[in-house]
Amino acid sequence: MRNRPRWLRFLAVAGPGMVVMLADTDAGSLITAAQSGAESGYRLLLLQVVMVPILFIVQELTVRLGIFTGHGHGYAIRRHFGWFWAWVSVSTLLLACAGALVTELSGIAGVGALLGIPTWLSMLIVVGGLTAMVCSGSYLTVERIALAIGLFECVFLVVAWLAKPDLSAMLTQAVQVPFADGRYLYLVAANMGAVIMPWMVFYQQSSVAEKGLTAADLNAARWDTAIGSVLTQAVMAAVLVAAAATIGRTEPGRSLDTVQQIVEALTPFLGRWAGTLMFALGMIGASLVAAIVVTLTAARALGEVMGFEHSLRHRPQEAPWFYGAYTLILVLGGVLVASGTDLVELSVGVQVMNALLLPIVLGFLFLLARRVLPEPYCLRGPYAIVAGTIIALTAGLGLYAGIAGLLA
Repeated sequence: MRNRPRWLRFLAVAGPGMVVMLADTDAGSLITAAQSGAESGYRLLLLQVVMVPILFIVQELTVRLGIFTGHGHGYAIRRHFGWFWAWVSVSTLLLACAGALVTELSGIAGVGALLGIPTWLSMLIVVGGLTAMVCSGSYLTVERIALAIGLFECVFLVVAWLAKPDLSAMLTQAVQVPFADGRYLYLVAANMGAVIMPWMVFYQQSSVAEKGLTAADLNAARWDTAIGSVLTQAVMAAVLVAAAATIGRTEPGRSLDTVQQIVEALTPFLGRWAGTLMFALGMIGASLVAAIVVTLTAARALGEVMGFEHSLRHRPQEAPWFYGAYTLILVLGGVLVASGTDLVELSVGVQVMNALLLPIVLGFLFLLARRVLPEPYCLRGPYAIVAGTIIALTAGLGLYAGIAGLLA
């Protein structure tokens, strides 16, 4: 790639960052943003902006580790900190992946219900389709399909525009921070957990390594991550704004229980056909790309710690445990969703759980970036202080807000 023009190198390198960021804005994140806008208006909008550089700092360290170690996050922890800490890290990852997968599949089931498709049939189609896609494709094929599906999320930018938000109210409420409100803190933790998730670190590091990126690709990979960081937070902000401008204006403080309720609240402002179609496209895009990412991440992490082949470069007969784990995780998620779940409360709860896990995830990321990376890419000097401070504050605030919100 060294002799290619910069834009061609970027196109060749781009993918892991964009895919993981589009997956970041998953069904649970979108529902959390909608619930935040409905309950708190625009008071959590500034947080979406603040999270952009934090998200980039975290995932950029992940890119460095993927390039210079050539291994996934679980393997790196096992090699440098031992089996015990590898299992601690992967256990938290599997917990986050399980919660995320259920919310993704529940989001798809909710959209199916809007179209009159029973949940069991939605799950059968999705689980069968995603299993066939991964088992019959290469990494690049899966990456391109995930990107194409995930870009449907951009429809929420149009939804926010059509909702006609009050700019004056937006600017006023965005700087109002009611830290004494326990429910507000709970939503702060949920939004932080919706932005920085354990599986994002594992997925991007493994994907960068599997794609074979080198030091020459680092700048392009950083741009891939930066563009994705801005895009994912723009989508989160758009959903929050749309909900605040509609539900938050007519029924402030309303609690949402189902995907159908969110759509029904938006359609009077957007039109029933347009509102349903746009929400369905955005939710399907968000849910499918995230389902691909979290399931692959869980199967890869198990392979990294347990030592079995865990790459899409291998055919199913060459890596049966990897593909078997991927399929089993999808099937179990589909069965659980088909049994019936409260999607909105589950989604917000999963994001709060992610916030509570931040100290473990970000702690290992920081330590690996300090210990493993070669010069001059090792995390040293003033940037290490800045990154360490941001990581500590983010993990601390997520932990505090999550506990305070749960106890309120």
